[in-house]
Amino acid sequence: MRTRSRLLALAGAVLLGTAATLTVPGTASAANLVNNSGFEAATLSGWSCSGGLGSVVSSPVHSGSKALAGAAGDSDNAKCTQTVAVQPNTTYTLSGWVRGSYVYLGVTGGSSTWTTSTSGYSQLSLSFTTGASQTSAEIYLNGWYGQGTYYADDISLDGPGGSTDTQAPTAPSGLQSTGKTSSSATLSWTAATDNVGVAGYDIYQGGTKVSTVTGTSATVSGLAPSTTYSFTVKARDAAGNVSAASNAVSVTTSAGGSGGTGFKQAAPYLYLGWGNPPAPGTVMNATGVKWFTMAFILSSGGCNPAWDGQRALTGGVDQSAIAAIRAAGGDIVPSFGGWQGNKLGPNCSTPAALAGAYQQVIDAYGLKAIDIDIENTDEFENAVVQDRILGALKIVKQNNPGLKTIVTFGTTTTGPNSNGNRLIDQAKALGADIDVFTIMPFDFGNASTDMYASTVSATEGLKAKLKSTFGWDDATAYAHIGISGMNGVSDNQETTTVQNWTDIRNWANSHHIARLAFWSVNRDHGCPGGGLQETCSGIAQSDWQFTSITAGFTG
Repeated sequence: MRTRSRLLALAGAVLLGTAATLTVPGTASAANLVNNSGFEAATLSGWSCSGGLGSVVSSPVHSGSKALAGAAGDSDNAKCTQTVAVQPNTTYTLSGWVRGSYVYLGVTGGSSTWTTSTSGYSQLSLSFTTGASQTSAEIYLNGWYGQGTYYADDISLDGPGGSTDTQAPTAPSGLQSTGKTSSSATLSWTAATDNVGVAGYDIYQGGTKVSTVTGTSATVSGLAPSTTYSFTVKARDAAGNVSAASNAVSVTTSAGGSGGTGFKQAAPYLYLGWGNPPAPGTVMNATGVKWFTMAFILSSGGCNPAWDGQRALTGGVDQSAIAAIRAAGGDIVPSFGGWQGNKLGPNCSTPAALAGAYQQVIDAYGLKAIDIDIENTDEFENAVVQDRILGALKIVKQNNPGLKTIVTFGTTTTGPNSNGNRLIDQAKALGADIDVFTIMPFDFGNASTDMYASTVSATEGLKAKLKSTFGWDDATAYAHIGISGMNGVSDNQETTTVQNWTDIRNWANSHHIARLAFWSVNRDHGCPGGGLQETCSGIAQSDWQFTSITAGFTG
């Protein structure tokens, strides 16, 4: 109802004001003054977006290879701004290409224009004249509450550039390291000040600029393990004036082993709400497995977590099973989401609210890791929810030092599909610092699929994507990868044999990936010719044979 009332109020305001039109701007009188106008830097350099809801995407774009995505939600319109140096008493033309529902382009304190809804890109344009002593203008883009993600590209501000601002910002202060892995360092600092406004910060590794951000924190990736690096930060204003360097800070990356996070986990799925679940202690004694992925944490209504959306976090069979696993020297990672059910991602309205739901589960069990199983149209294929999940994971990582975060999603035989690629791109753009990207190499749609060859091919495709997105080498990329298979017969009648799974385990060990799992321990019994079953694999095998193989994963 809130979204509807806001749209009605908006419509009334537009009818009372001057109607905005979609026009083509006139000939520019000077070069485009907008920094990173087409977002081809693949970062938000020059731009600042509210709520961390802005990101750079590779599709859909108007031109080039990148565009801005603003994930407007119920409580934040994803406003992205940039301050530009201008001259007084001068007329400028601002234009841009936008796509989405109720997308705005404007100048803070001045003119604005908007479009109601576009399935493709449309151009917005407006003119404004600066004041008698005005030397800067803040331009902005935003969506509208509850209308979902908008896209923008090729933003242009035509007119003579400002020449009166020659004062550099003050140097950022208090630079410190707030986190590290074997391949990354996270930094934060106190904001600089400027007579007009700070437009961004450049991060230097030694004497080389390695990143540009608009906020006061950054994660530098692609580092080598057990290596000491020196970092400084400089502030930059819209006129191009650059500050002196901040204090230097040294960071020594973690050891990690083979360039990764040092995190290794063999954790088959155990589901207490389905398929005659076994006593975990029995399985541990028979196989030597130590970890279980326990499914599934869902919404019990709104942004409230519960097992299967029904069973309380504490005081029930789930807590008893976790206690038994820990008593036997093991541990668990809960899986949030899955293919079906009422999930937290769509029900929690903001990244902070979703992080709060995750935190309830973390606190209930003192967890070392969480897994977010992102599937189906409500989460995996929903850009707004994808971003909300990644934003929430960023928050819980910051609030729980040492916690490992895992995202699990489907794949093609050659690697992530467009939704998976977007998830990875957004993890980088939002600084989510995901430890493990786990693919589910099954349900490819062909019963005759070679499950070993397809699993290897899919994982190599994921490795290539991680390398290109994060700048990692092979070893670091492998060390951020997980495989979650399906024992025996899958939903699409594919068959992963005992030998297939043994070969997959051996391949995973030889390439030092981070995680190996399968669906599920409940099904880890033989029933040759039984087809898809909740309590058996549909093939000939010994009891707990897939779990025993998985327990041999060491990474």
